Amino acid sequence: MRLLIINPNTSPEITAKLVVRANALAPAGTAITGTTSTFGASYIASRAAAAIAAHAALDQLTERQDNHDAAILACFGDPGLSALREIARIPVIGMAEASIEAAAAMGRFSIVTGGALWAPMLREYIRLTPWSDTLASIRTVTQSGSDLAADPDGTIIALAELTRLCREEDGASAVILGGAGLTGFADAVAAAAATTVLDSLECAVDAAVRATEKPWLADTNRPSTPSRGLSQHLEESLLATI
Repeated sequence: MRLLIINPNTSPEITAKLVVRANALAPAGTAITGTTSTFGASYIASRAAAAIAAHAALDQLTERQDNHDAAILACFGDPGLSALREIARIPVIGMAEASIEAAAAMGRFSIVTGGALWAPMLREYIRLTPWSDTLASIRTVTQSGSDLAADPDGTIIALAELTRLCREEDGASAVILGGAGLTGFADAVAAAAATTVLDSLECAVDAAVRATEKPWLADTNRPSTPSRGLSQHLEESLLATI
């Protein structure tokens, strides 16, 4: 399997971390490519940054998809996921969608992530999914995902405390660590909080593997649309009919 990891922010350090982590999670023989946005926010923590990230992700997908079997949108809020799937010729997996589906199968679930604005943004996102009635809570720390990733010991303590509260006060059976910067912390947080904790990247890799095992049904209803000022690959994709 050839897996493309799309980082829609401008942090190459996060992209490198995601590739290393995905290599540890994916089946043997998987070829993993990471790509980083050339424009936009260094980390995504607002609606404006997420909107820009959706455009960045479309650029990256249209440039790289022909050489891959599946792609992961490596931002927990899944910015532009529906648009990516509309234009994709390969399966596109959202980290939020994949981990929420996995957590909801275990019962009521909570999300722990970095950045205060993510709480209302994620509630809006989940309200449109089949799992909205299963959400127990969303708890955030003030630091961004990139800040948390830079302080592993402090991050485990902070995330474990929120995770414990999700279980004890909110009634969560499972807790998702949401965010590319938080990948790799799930096992340590689970041990510290005595709670089932899901890594959103791990859930996305598992979903990508499953998606490549069945035919991908591309969107055949998208019209050919002229455009102006876009990257060459994105402009060509908007003109192309499937």
